[in-house]
Amino acid sequence: MLDPTKYLTPAQIVAELDKYIIGQHDAKRNVAIALRNRWRRMHADPEMQKEIVPNNILMIGATGVGKTEIARRLASIADAPFTKVEASKFTEVGYVGRDVESMVRDLVEQAVNMVKTRKKEEVKTQAAQMVEDIILDALIPPINQSGNNGMMGFGGSSNSTSDVPDNDYELNERTRERFREKIRNGELEDRKIEIKVAHNPSSGVGVMGPGMDEMQMAGIQEMIGNMMPKKTKKRKVTISEARKILLEEEASKLIDMDEVKEEAIAKAENAGVIFIDEIDKVASASGKGGSGPDVSREGVQRDLLPIVEGSTVNTKYGVIKTDHILFIAAGAFHVAKPSDLIPELQGRFPIRVELQSLSKEDFYQILKYPKNALTKQYVELLRAEEVELSFSDEALHKIAEIAFEVNAEVENIGARRLHTVMSRLLNDILYDVPDTIPANARLLVTPELVEERLRDMVKNRDLSQYIL
Repeated sequence: MLDPTKYLTPAQIVAELDKYIIGQHDAKRNVAIALRNRWRRMHADPEMQKEIVPNNILMIGATGVGKTEIARRLASIADAPFTKVEASKFTEVGYVGRDVESMVRDLVEQAVNMVKTRKKEEVKTQAAQMVEDIILDALIPPINQSGNNGMMGFGGSSNSTSDVPDNDYELNERTRERFREKIRNGELEDRKIEIKVAHNPSSGVGVMGPGMDEMQMAGIQEMIGNMMPKKTKKRKVTISEARKILLEEEASKLIDMDEVKEEAIAKAENAGVIFIDEIDKVASASGKGGSGPDVSREGVQRDLLPIVEGSTVNTKYGVIKTDHILFIAAGAFHVAKPSDLIPELQGRFPIRVELQSLSKEDFYQILKYPKNALTKQYVELLRAEEVELSFSDEALHKIAEIAFEVNAEVENIGARRLHTVMSRLLNDILYDVPDTIPANARLLVTPELVEERLRDMVKNRDLSQYIL
């Protein structure tokens, strides 16, 4: 499979990000360079490849300005395994909570799913043919000239061709071909048939033990599952349901899982992106040592350090090296500062990008231009009811102005404020359709409507009921 980043320059990557994220040009430039560098490294001299390490990025900015969205869209553009974790969920080894290695295992799991999905797509045609034969056999059991329904004669030996007359055999074949055509034309989708499906009941064996992590537990459970005899059970389902169930089973049989694991490990090592959110939550404010609930903050940083620097992690799919995984960390840093992180960890995030707070104009553009803009989402929701919703440009400016004012007066939650404002604005319409507002109605959101619906929201400074 060709690497998509081969055809995207840093400028083109930024252009792709611009379709979904407004502003934050510096952050986009830096992640675009980091992504292109992945491809450059893979095409460098083999001796130098292992020496070129990724420039990990630290994003600094308030909530709702686009930190997570930039990282997620970046991984999507690169068709790369991506996992998002929150640093505050981790605890130092010895405390109750997730250990930092679990994020690498999550990344490998994501890579395995990606590779498996692609390989299933490659064998889809072959699997579909096998499924068609299974469905046909369930509808019209085949007979052959050596015995009825392909069965051996009594005593285990085949009888002569006289067991089944030629005309019966030919009639069976013609009938099967007619039904094959009907299956292909979708004429029998609602007919019920009986099929055999794999059945793996829980072994009921507890594998919890002191010092065991989730990877070890999963490995032991898988081993026990493999030791248990494979069972099948009969299910009566429609042909359309049978096709979905059987297609998944037959495609899985055609895939070499050892090859999947090997490719997934390589993909995670060379293209994986781990996004560590809320990194500021494990930094002690002003560098003061923590105590009580904060006692493991610095410990979490020290546990993160070897993963980010480069180490080997055992997963149920094999050993993975983290040397060339791209780590993107992010935090608001309202209380703590980036300099409050331990120096060694600071050094592993050499690229620092400060994301800007959103202005009124940014809010307006977020409502109007991105492919997944909130306004476009509401238009599609009402289109399902055959109601045409549209927004005047002045109304969008008014909504943007109100969202900006509420953020300034209460808590700045960035673009997430637009969800609150839009919900407040359109809730009555969403409630009235289709009971009061009929199908084929055309609704225009005007500045006057925005002012009428959101006037109380602007006047009331105690907006606790509207704060996300």
